[in-house]
Formats: sequence, structure tokens, C-alpha cells
Amino acid sequence: MLEAARATGADAVHPGYGFLAENDDFARAVAAAGLTWVGPTPESIVDMGDKERARLLAKGAGLPVLPGSARFGPGDLAGLDAAGAEVGFPLLVKAAAGGGGIGMRRVDRPDDLAAAVQATQGMAQRAFGDGTVYLERYIARARHVEVQVFGFGDGTAIHAHERDCSIQRRFQKIVEESPAPGLPAAVRDAMCASAVALCHQERYRGAGTVEYVVDAETFDWYFLEMNTRIQVEHPVTEMNTGLDLVGMQLQLAGGRPLPVRTQDAVAPRGHAIECRLYAERPAKGFLPSTGTLARLALPLEAEGVRVDTGVREGDAVTHHYDPMIAKLIAHGADRGQAIERMLAALAATRIEGVETNRAFLEKVVGHPEFLAGRVSTGFVEQHRAALLA
Repeated sequence: MLEAARATGADAVHPGYGFLAENDDFARAVAAAGLTWVGPTPESIVDMGDKERARLLAKGAGLPVLPGSARFGPGDLAGLDAAGAEVGFPLLVKAAAGGGGIGMRRVDRPDDLAAAVQATQGMAQRAFGDGTVYLERYIARARHVEVQVFGFGDGTAIHAHERDCSIQRRFQKIVEESPAPGLPAAVRDAMCASAVALCHQERYRGAGTVEYVVDAETFDWYFLEMNTRIQVEHPVTEMNTGLDLVGMQLQLAGGRPLPVRTQDAVAPRGHAIECRLYAERPAKGFLPSTGTLARLALPLEAEGVRVDTGVREGDAVTHHYDPMIAKLIAHGADRGQAIERMLAALAATRIEGVETNRAFLEKVVGHPEFLAGRVSTGFVEQHRAALLA
């Protein structure tokens, strides 16, 4: 990467939202090479990349945190049974260095805990180079809500409101929307304020996301993690606020004036929804579908519709990378109009050569419970029969 930057005469590196985006060693190497790192400081990446440390820092900033355990290193099971009993079942075994739903297992019975911890430690070691895990209480009917933040590196920060990312499969998001449907205003305000407080404490610089788990029954909410990068779903916020978050990252890194510096300058307008279009087989446990994109006809961008993609017709979808083909984003004056535009965009999509989740997404967005805003992280499993029919 650094050789490519030198060869092309680049003076800055933007890491995107995968691979090296949250790698503090890479951030340091970029700076050491005399290039500008478009992202938060390596210290912030370290603080929030270690999930247990992030929980402690969030707690220090006044954020509510789910009950959890101390960490267990590879091969270390001492005190595990007692920790499981204290956290309570069901619980999640989570990789301390994890993210994106990778390195996470649900455990319902004490008898299954040791095997789940050992398996997760092995997966975490392979995926992140760190096999450390910890335990965290599992909320049966949960919502996944996150707050987009932008820090200026001087102890000040703003938020760009929240996104609901509850529609997931295998702990990974497939549909995101903003604002979060049915979320009480007081809860929304408190979550956004707490996200900014964490940024103040960290003197956070640039774009980031503070994620929460919300009890769908009581609306109690808890800090989950912070992603120190731009998110895959950032277009949802951009469509709903008019902000160009990537543009702001570049402007901040380049020392240029920013379009907004105060909270009152960030106003949501209408509703936005994003669907992640994957080359995968929903009926086969959402396993990736590999092959050549013999046909790729995505909807034309029109009023309220945006398409983000990194592939073209004729490209190969391999097993080496995430199988996301495109993101379809729809915006409307209200949630109903955003849903109508999303369904039209999905209907206009034609892909051949690989199996996709297009029809599955249509059924999700058109499902009566989704239309009513009754979403949770268990939505796909709860309505699996109807969604896969």
C-alpha cells in the first residue's frame, strides 16, 4: 500500500471500511512514511479495537454497558464457569479484537460454554491474530442501533443521528435505516448524547460509529462497541442529512474548512433505507455464491435512489472476499415513500451468473412486520419460512 502511494504520488491514504481501516500499525506506518492518515489516531483505534477496553472507557464516559466478564486468552478457561454464571444465560462469547459479527457465538447452556469459548478463541486467532474472548449478556429480543459521530480531534464532536441495523443474518447487517422506527425520542436523544460524550473523552478525530444494543421490549439500551472508521452503511446517513461524510474525512485530514461544526447544523430530513445486495444463497444458510457476473443490471440512480457498487458485468465473485455486490439506498419524505422506492429499485435489479439475496430482500422490506417498524435482530430467524418461501 505504501509503495503504491509513493508510486502514484499520493500524499494521503484513506483506508475505506475494511481490511486495514482499523489497523493501528498501518495507521502508524502511513504517518511514518510522511503521508496523511485519513482516520482517527492510532491510540483511538487501539482503545476501541479492544472490545473489553472499549467497554471500560465507555463506562467511564457514563454510558450504560451490558454485564460482561473479564477476558480469557487462548487456552485459558480458569474461572470460566463462574464467569458464565455471573453473566447469566443465554450469553454471547465475543472476540475481544472482533467486529462485523465475526468471532461471536451464542451459548444457551452452561454445559456448552467451554466448547464455544475454545472454538471462538480459535476463530478469533485466525481472523484477528488475537484469540482473546470475553462473555457478554445476551438480550433475547434486541435491536441494533448505532449513532454516526464525527469528531474534530480537539475534544469536540457532533453526531449525525442514528441508524437502525437490526435486520441481520449471521450477526451481520443486511438492511439499515434512519431514523430508527419506533424508537422513543428520549432514548434517541440520550444515545446520541452519550455517543458524543465518548468522542469528547477520546478526543476522537474523524468519522466513527458508536453502536448500541436496545431491548426491544423495555427500550433499555447499552453500549456495544465503537467502530473507528466509516461504515458500510454511511450512505443512509448521507441521504438523510445531506452530509458527505467521506468528503468531511478528507477535508479534516487536509486541514480544510468543514461544512458543519455545530450540532444544530445537522438536521435529518425524511427517511432512508439501505439494502446490501449479496452474492449468496439465503436458502442454504446464506452461504456465498461464487461465479462470474454474466449480467449485472442495477437500477438507474433517480430521485431518492442511490447505488454504490465496486463490481462490473463480467467480474468474478470469489470466495476470497466479502460477497457484497452493491448497496441500494432509497430516500423518501417519510418511511413509506423510502420503502416504495427501495422495492422499486430491487425489482429493477437483474443479476445472472451467481445466486443473490435480491428476492429475499424484497420479502424482508415488504414483510408486514417490517412495514410496521417491528424489527429486531431475530427478525430473519423469526420469519424465516415466509422470507425463504
